[in-house]
Amino acid sequence: MKLFQSILILLIFFTSYPANASRDTNSYDGNIFPIYAGNGAIVPPQTTLEESLKNGRISVLFFYLDDSSDSKAMAPIISGLDLIWRNNIDLIALTTDELQSESSKTDSNLPNYYWNGLIPQTIILDSTGEVKFDKNGLVNIDDLNKIIGELKGIDINETSFSVESFNEYNSIISEKK
Repeated sequence: MKLFQSILILLIFFTSYPANASRDTNSYDGNIFPIYAGNGAIVPPQTTLEESLKNGRISVLFFYLDDSSDSKAMAPIISGLDLIWRNNIDLIALTTDELQSESSKTDSNLPNYYWNGLIPQTIILDSTGEVKFDKNGLVNIDDLNKIIGELKGIDINETSFSVESFNEYNSIISEKK
C-alpha cells in the first residue's frame, strides 16, 4: 500500500502540464498585464478618472478584455507607457465587462462616458479633460508618446520607442536612436 501511495504522490508532483496561454487567440488566459506585459501593477488602476481630472493630470484610458487577442497585443504598449510616463500621467486600464451594465453616458467623470463599445480602445485626455486621442485597435507607442509629450511640453521628436519581445509572453520597451 505504501508503494502505491508513493508512486501516486510522485506522479502528482512530477507530472507537468503544458501552459495554454496564447497571445494570438481570443481565449481567456488570465489577466493580460502580468502574462503578456510583465506588469501586473497596472490593474487595478492606482487612481480613478474622477480623481485624475480633479487633480488636473493627463489621463490615459485603456479599455480592454482579457480574452481579446488585440488587447493582449496592446498590453506591452500600455505597460511601456506606464514605464516611460509613470510619474507624469494617470494610466487607467479597465476591462469593459464592468462597464457594459452601466448605461450613463452623461457624466464625463466616469470612464464609460468615453468608451465607444469597441475594444481595445485607447484614449488620452489632457489636464482639462479634453479628448486629445481616441483610437480603437492596435496603436503605435510612438504616436501615444508624441501626444503625451506635447501635452507635457516635452519635445520627443528625436526619440522613438519599440516594443521588443524577450520571451513568448513578455515584452520590453527600448529606445531607438
